[in-house]
Amino acid sequence: MSQLLHIITGTTAAGKTDYALAYAEAHDAEIVSCDASLFYRGMDIGTAKPTSAERSRVPHHLIDICDVSQPFDIVAYVEAARRAVDSICARGKSVVITGGSGFYLKSFLAPVLDTIEVPAAVRQQVDRIDQAGGLEALCETLIRHNPGGLPKLDIKNPRRVRRALERCLASGRTLEELQAEFAAQPDPYADFGKRLILIEREKEQLMNRIALRAEAMLAAGLIDEVRRLREAGIEQNPSAAAAIGYRETLAFLDQRLEGDQLVPTIIRNTRRLAKKQRTWLRTQIRQPDEIVSF
Repeated sequence: MSQLLHIITGTTAAGKTDYALAYAEAHDAEIVSCDASLFYRGMDIGTAKPTSAERSRVPHHLIDICDVSQPFDIVAYVEAARRAVDSICARGKSVVITGGSGFYLKSFLAPVLDTIEVPAAVRQQVDRIDQAGGLEALCETLIRHNPGGLPKLDIKNPRRVRRALERCLASGRTLEELQAEFAAQPDPYADFGKRLILIEREKEQLMNRIALRAEAMLAAGLIDEVRRLREAGIEQNPSAAAAIGYRETLAFLDQRLEGDQLVPTIIRNTRRLAKKQRTWLRTQIRQPDEIVSF
């Protein structure tokens, strides 16, 4: 393996940006972001996006690549990330992957996409089932197409049940068959070695950093940023509009959240996200090559 992916991750506010910058400079590397909120132009303050000065120190990829009104999904990301990695390697540089968005991070470590194309007619069929009987009807239909059972499917999760049913109907195969085909896919970036670095903060320190960052975002003009993004169509993009910092500020602008509750709500939701990320990292990344603790 002549190339190595240096993958730096950790919870929100752990200090990934500063560490990745210094690491990239030390390894003659360019950075590929795997943070889902950094794709969008104009989402700067609320995402703690690397500044222009920071990006002038080290070239960054997959930041500010689309308008906030245009969703950018995992399919597009996988393709764009591979192009970025290949381009960096062609210039003789090392590659640093950094970010905390689990599904995007996982795309460098394991397959995340299947090959099933779901026609619009199938989606409409599933919509009709959902409208007629909700989750119970979706599960009943899925069970009829899977007489052998529903392996490893959370049937209490409507989104996952819908997705499973769509793929069973579109392919004519059972969920067990689809899962076996998915598991047989080759690992992504099999031609690369991977060095995984986990950034950790002591819990109380992390909680304090989250609070300070939320207060700094408001002072830096988060409310005005969200006003501009609303005019640019952020609410046409559910993923962007639901990002922490943005959804709370939209609620404030709509008078669904009192002004004195804006920062505390952002802090509370960010801390919940950090807890969720920490759990995901512990289950998905059990043996990092290096743990950097602060």
